[in-house]
Amino acid sequence: MKATPLLGWYRGLAIATGCALLVFCGFMVAKYGFGAAEDLTTYVAMLHGYLYIGYFVVTFLLGQKLKWPLGRLVLTLAAGCIPFLSFVFERKVAREAAEQLPAGGARQPAGV
Repeated sequence: MKATPLLGWYRGLAIATGCALLVFCGFMVAKYGFGAAEDLTTYVAMLHGYLYIGYFVVTFLLGQKLKWPLGRLVLTLAAGCIPFLSFVFERKVAREAAEQLPAGGARQPAGV
């Protein structure tokens, strides 16, 4: 199996989505706990939503390439909506994908 740029995109979007979700959670606490930052909460929510759409698409494509079972794919997709879980899955997926995919420009011998 050839190396794929999807892994890099996945890692970047998993981290960005996780950070946006944590910021969004902080703004939700500020909005409902203290009555502050009501306008900004909307924009942070939209940012997380757009990042999650990218995360969803890239994760789905990566899951297809790595032939993940449906349960694994659904759990990895859900990780973008649960605080801190996208960071955990990013490390796990990167480690497992590195074992399955050859290094960036490495060529595989014919017939392997």
